[in-house]
Parts: sequence; structure tokens; C-alpha cells
Amino acid sequence: MVRLTARARLASLQTALVLAAGAALTGLTYLLMPRRALLTYHLTGSGPPGTPQPLPPEAGDLRALADRVQADALSALLPHAGVALVVVTALAAALSWVVAGRVLRPIRVISSTARRLSAENLTERVPVTTPADELSALAGTVNDMLDRIQRGVAERDRILDSQRLFTANAAHELRTPLTTARTAIDVTLDGNPSRAELLTMAADVRDAVDHMRRVLDGLLLLARSQAGLAVREPADLAATAAAALDAARARLAAADVAVQSELRPAPVSGEPVLLERMISNLVDNAVRYNKTGGRLVVDTGTADGRAVLRISNTGREIPPDEAETLLEPFVHGQGTRVRTDGLGLGLSIVRAVTLAHRGRIAVTSRAGGGLDITIALPLSG
Repeated sequence: MVRLTARARLASLQTALVLAAGAALTGLTYLLMPRRALLTYHLTGSGPPGTPQPLPPEAGDLRALADRVQADALSALLPHAGVALVVVTALAAALSWVVAGRVLRPIRVISSTARRLSAENLTERVPVTTPADELSALAGTVNDMLDRIQRGVAERDRILDSQRLFTANAAHELRTPLTTARTAIDVTLDGNPSRAELLTMAADVRDAVDHMRRVLDGLLLLARSQAGLAVREPADLAATAAAALDAARARLAAADVAVQSELRPAPVSGEPVLLERMISNLVDNAVRYNKTGGRLVVDTGTADGRAVLRISNTGREIPPDEAETLLEPFVHGQGTRVRTDGLGLGLSIVRAVTLAHRGRIAVTSRAGGGLDITIALPLSG
């Protein structure tokens, strides 16, 4: 079975319509040919000027004359009408082919553009023709779809790059204490170690193991936060923040950091353990990167239909464009991956917990040093 192209089908349909219309017109002309008009010419002599005028026939011959005149006219009509119909149909077929090609040209442009696109080249777009019609609307729809695909591919690439970086940093964080432990063991056992050397080696290995445990605990908590909430229970950010400040009171005193808090009710619905870890990480981060004699401000309350937690601290000055990078895993300190006593997972966990509770987090650098972190979560109920 021959499969016709869209252009051939459209041209065939247009030609068939012209043929049908011509055949219908010919048939109607044949059926409606008026006998009286033919007789008028032959009987009254009302022919064209300068032509011989026919003579009136005998009265008995009128019917026979009318039938003969009508038969002659109709027999002459059919061949001429058939020839005209063939010529018109042929012209209609040629014109239909040309018109169908022009009508389908935007479709071919869209098809060729789609064939040229690939995952590495999504910048080309289909030209939108004027005036605005169904084909230009189709081109605009295809361009919108390509925009969404391009954004999706860019987001996928960003996620893949982030995952590769996260994997590399996690491997580095775990490899460093392993290397430290292995070095301590090799150096200590190279000879006849004394009891003091063995105890020193054991302490180094214990510190390395403890560091690895804390890294793994942080990774597990981060994964748990990103997996979503298993349960939802009523909680109050004010009470959770007060408990976190009480737990950090000794560290705050040792670091000589003054606390200023205004804890107004901020009811939310979520997983209390994750919310507790989120605020504890914020307080720990604010103390760890503060300065001696610095200040820590913790406020809770409601605004714009959301529960709001705001924590700010003093400390080293951070460039504004690097403040958001602190939310990435294994970013230590001032927006760079430098070694500190922290794991670099604190704010990453904070962001994951915030997103798991359908909240928003904003990190900005303070004039004069330090950070200002604001978290907004949906109110409970």
C-alpha cells in the first residue's frame, strides 16, 4: 500500500474538491438547461443582430422542433464541459500541490529544527512566522517546550556536577582520617614502641575514627533530610531554639559570645528531631565562626503566614557573593574548602531540613562580618 505524504494528501483532497465541484456544476447545468430559452431563439428570431432570422414552423412541428433543439444543445454541452472540467482539474492539481507546499513549509522548518537539536545543542529555536495563526502558535509552543527542556537539562547537569563534587569531597573527608590513622600505626610500629608511644598512637586512631563517625553521622542525617519527612508532629521553633541555646551555654561562655534572643511562638508541623538538629547546627555554626567577645542574635516569630527563625552572628567578613556557597556540603568557614574543626556539613543539613519542611532559607553576609541566616517554614495547622 502506497503511503502518501501530507503534501500529496492535501493536494489530492483539494483537487478532488475542485473535481467534485466542477462535476456538480456540469450536472446541474445539464439538468437545468431551460427548454423555453432555446425555443425563444428559434421561434421568435431574437438572435444576434445581423444573423438570418428563422421562419416560424408549422404548429404541429413545435414539439418535435423543441425536442431536437434541446437534444442538440445538450449533446454539444457535455463534450465541451468534460474538456473544460479536465483542464480545470489539472490546473487545480498543480496549484494545490504548490499551495500545499507553502502551507506545510513551517511544519518542515519545525521538523528540520527538531532533527538538528540534541542534548548538546538546545539553543536553536523555530522561527515564528507572521501573521499569528495556528502554525505560528505551533512554533511558539515548540519553542516553549525547547525552553523547558533546556532548563531541565541544565538543572540535570547542575545536579550531576553537584553530586560528583559531593562524592569527591566526601571521599576526601573520609580518606584524611584513614590516612592519619594509617600513618600513626606505621610510624609507631616501625621499631619497638614504648607504652607511651602506643597510647599516643591509640589516641590518634581514636580521634580519626571519631572524625569518620561524625562525618558518616552527618552524611546519614543529610540523606535522611533529603529523603523527606517520615512523620509530622507539632513543634515550636521558639522552644527548640531555647533548648539549643541552653545546650550551647558552656561553649558560648568559653568563647565569650554574648547572646541576645527574642523567642516568640513559631508553631510548625514537622519532624522534631530534624528541627532540633537544624537549629543546633545553626547555633553551633554561629559559635564556631564567631569572634571572641562577639554576639549571637536568635529571634523567632511569625511573619506573612510563616514561622520565622533568624540567627545572626559576628565574625570574619564574608564576601556577599560567597555567602550562599556555605550551604554546599564540605564548605568550611569563609566560603572555601579549608580545614577547620568543623565537618562542613552543618549548613548543608540545615538547608536539607528546611527544604524537607517546604521552607525557605536565606543566607546573607553582615556588614562588619558574620552571617545573617533566616529560615521561614509553613505554620502548623
